[in-house]
Amino acid sequence: MNSFQIYTILRYHFGEVGSWWPKENPFEVIIGSILTQQSSWTNVEKALINLKKANVMTPKDIAIMPIEDLKQIIKPSGFFNQKSERLKDISKYILEKYEGDVSLLIKNDKKYLREELLKLKGIGRETADSIILYAAEQDEFVVDAYTKRIYSRLKIVREDIGYEDLKKHITEEIPKDLIIYQEFHGLIVLLGKNYCKKNNPICKDCPLHLKCDFSISNSVNFC
Repeated sequence: MNSFQIYTILRYHFGEVGSWWPKENPFEVIIGSILTQQSSWTNVEKALINLKKANVMTPKDIAIMPIEDLKQIIKPSGFFNQKSERLKDISKYILEKYEGDVSLLIKNDKKYLREELLKLKGIGRETADSIILYAAEQDEFVVDAYTKRIYSRLKIVREDIGYEDLKKHITEEIPKDLIIYQEFHGLIVLLGKNYCKKNNPICKDCPLHLKCDFSISNSVNFC
């Protein structure tokens, strides 16, 4: 089974999800991509709601806010000491290099933008690619823990496959298209959250269970 077949099955099961990442503006995606590091989206949403209530949703707002106040606001997302510093760093960077105009950052060519983002402290490949795909809306596929778990359980790749290798494997099997990249990532997230969970996966109801050795072995174990 290749990636486009997986995409087709998931799209049939979940329906059209479009650009999965909820956002009101590009900077909200940048904030969310940092807050979601080692955290569930449910907890990230709580932190985003706190930021909106405090009216702290621009690079300038975050840059000038006392860091202890910022920590308390984003506390629901976990690892708030680290994340507050990362939010401060990228906000100051956007202020200093782009005069606080996020649109100037994200209009850069995706290759240059990725290199630029990866130089910033606390911005790894998944975070950078999320910003490019959802904030800049350029075709850069995002690989996350759900992706690795699903593909390894399907025995398509090894469990220890690297980020770039898995990304290359997937993008070679699906059309290079912004909407498909966004939607496929969203569908993988839905599958991982609702069925292919790290612990106690719900294999019998999973739309991929007939193609999955992990699901078949689980079914045998629970018979």
